[in-house]
Amino acid sequence: MLWSLPVFAALFAAPHPAPRTPVPAAERARWDARAHDVTIIRDDWGIAHVYGKTDADAVFGGIYAQAEDDFNRVEMNYINAMGRLAETEGESAIWRDLRMKLFIHPDTLKALYATSPAWLKSLMDAWADGLNFYLDKHPQVTPKVIRHFEPWMALSFTEGSIGGDVEKINLGALQAFYGGSGAAAAPENPGTGDGMPPEPGGSNGIAVSANNTVNHHALLLINPHTSFFFRSELQMVSDEGLDAYGASTWGQFFIYQGFNDKIGWMHTSSAVDATDEFLETVTKRGDHYVYKHGNDELPVREAVITVPYRTANGMAEKKFTVYYTQHGPVTHTVGDKWVTFAMMNEPVKALTQSYIRTKARDYKTFRQSFDLHTNSSNNTIFADAAGDIAYFHGNYIPRRDTSFDWTRPVDGSNPATDYHGLLSVDETPHLFNPASGWLYNSNNSPWSAAGPSSPKKDDFPRYVDNGTESARGLHAIRVLQNRKDFSLEGLRAAAFDSYQTWFEKPIPALIAAWDALPAGDSLKTKLSEQIGMLRSWDLRWSASSIPTTLAVYWGSDIQRAGRGAGRGAGRAAGGGAAAGAPSAADPLGNRVTPAQMLQSLVAACDKLTADFGTWKQPWGEVNRFQRVDDSITATFSDAAPSIPVMFTTATWGSLASFATARTTAQAKKLYGTSGNSFVSVIEFGDSVRAIAVTAGGESGDPKSKHFNDQAERYATGNLRPVYYYRSQLKGHTEREYHPGS
Repeated sequence: MLWSLPVFAALFAAPHPAPRTPVPAAERARWDARAHDVTIIRDDWGIAHVYGKTDADAVFGGIYAQAEDDFNRVEMNYINAMGRLAETEGESAIWRDLRMKLFIHPDTLKALYATSPAWLKSLMDAWADGLNFYLDKHPQVTPKVIRHFEPWMALSFTEGSIGGDVEKINLGALQAFYGGSGAAAAPENPGTGDGMPPEPGGSNGIAVSANNTVNHHALLLINPHTSFFFRSELQMVSDEGLDAYGASTWGQFFIYQGFNDKIGWMHTSSAVDATDEFLETVTKRGDHYVYKHGNDELPVREAVITVPYRTANGMAEKKFTVYYTQHGPVTHTVGDKWVTFAMMNEPVKALTQSYIRTKARDYKTFRQSFDLHTNSSNNTIFADAAGDIAYFHGNYIPRRDTSFDWTRPVDGSNPATDYHGLLSVDETPHLFNPASGWLYNSNNSPWSAAGPSSPKKDDFPRYVDNGTESARGLHAIRVLQNRKDFSLEGLRAAAFDSYQTWFEKPIPALIAAWDALPAGDSLKTKLSEQIGMLRSWDLRWSASSIPTTLAVYWGSDIQRAGRGAGRGAGRAAGGGAAAGAPSAADPLGNRVTPAQMLQSLVAACDKLTADFGTWKQPWGEVNRFQRVDDSITATFSDAAPSIPVMFTTATWGSLASFATARTTAQAKKLYGTSGNSFVSVIEFGDSVRAIAVTAGGESGDPKSKHFNDQAERYATGNLRPVYYYRSQLKGHTEREYHPGS
């Protein structure tokens, strides 16, 4: 999961604020000519269907449409990707910017752009033109930082995931090594503030082969779990063979998760070991440093990175001398060793792979894109019109010496820790048309991806995967196995199946703890009604379910108190779990006593009563979707409008996920911030048929009717038809226009 992300201030900094550079007449004429060759059709959900003569036309129109919908998020993704966050947020973001700039240099990207294939350069040119054309046509829009987009900037953000490998570098440790003075690094995961356990990040992907469907057509579920409003729903079509529909991460010119009329693809976060830390033995020689590699002493490369940042009195900057070995940049120390961080950083290849897979028309061509090995920490689920389904494990896996524990920093001075190329697709966990007729991934290990047809763990090096089973994984198997009657609607129903596997053992254990209480124990009476409800509960969520509310608050109290529970779900290094540790099959392990279970139920009831006057709260009254503005970090209020959401977080094994937060003292209810975002089910055959929903709506403008027009459908899992073919837009067209008109 990579944001292909050292830089000098003069190259990165933009005046803040500054007037826009006047547009030369020749440049504006070029934009106008291209816009004339692009048609955008907005359907009745505000989704942009972009048509152009060339792929570059489609890119120009696609990014223009994205900017129309939410320029704020388009710009912010590139502010983050280029390490320019401090230019708008101030000193606390310096360390985040420094981390990004360790891996990317504008001069390098400019050189890579100059030597890129002509077809790729043309797309990057069109991308920059589309954004600059939008800004020219919308003078009322004030960018935070980026007032003019350059084509090479597209190489700073090439893969599309939420977060990236670079985020594994701890900001506090980075700050301690490179200065430690000034404002502290802003926390990346400050917590939800609602007492709920953190959401297990990632996504669900499911593919069902033609053998297991009523229409003998392959099916695909696209179900990313991201922060809300992270991607645009979009279609891009050209006369050069592009015809992709799906979710495009704001600011990128390719469909990240989606389909064309012959194939579909879905990415899930992988537990693949795609990054490593190396312990470097460093010695100072005069004014510089050397590091040991075998019997050699090699020079530590030095560079100066300048990070501009906003202050109350204008712009300021900090300069850092940073260090690199052959393994990567130095990020912190362990004892007397410097630690370097290695990750995939191939911007041209990554952007190429992200784009060309959207034009693949069959399994063979799609698989060929994986030879670029830049889909670094994603797994991929695939289905096609021939009825095929496939699973691809993390696409960037260095070949390593298995005598080392690669889940920990290794000795960089030992040449035996050097990489030896990359594993091929055939050398990694991979499935093509498994006998089970289905496959899935929910950010768990691949060893259960197709039931008995799954890859075998013993056939691969330990470092290919550090994952374990998850509550969602067990749920996916439950809804997929032993079925031959899947349809488009059947797979949609499976994706919103309400069963919550996490509670299978904990609830009976809680009931047994209550049953074992002596008759005169005060808790016997205090918890009698609650236990009665939970005893008859079917472990399924619904908006009207009081037991769901009770169980979620109870389970959350156990996890919050750190008394064993599914938060870690057995994530020991290498996928193992310590004796008694929680796992997907036994989420409480043996570390939670009966007394603790009962006290957590008391705490849950007390919390609900304090917040709402009674613990008897239907789940939909507590669990809410609210969107009142387009802030990147939302705040919530119980006084503002909201709607009930029936499904729970993936923590409890729900495939449909709704992770919540409360960010103000005025909010007692739980408000969604991440989980299900863009959801689609696709059926492939002689033609493609699809249904989809986007959290809230396509537009980021609160004044637009498409700001929240999909909220009710989202909250109830009621996916709407997708208008894939242009003929289907007849009667469903809200506006047809050229960019800029």
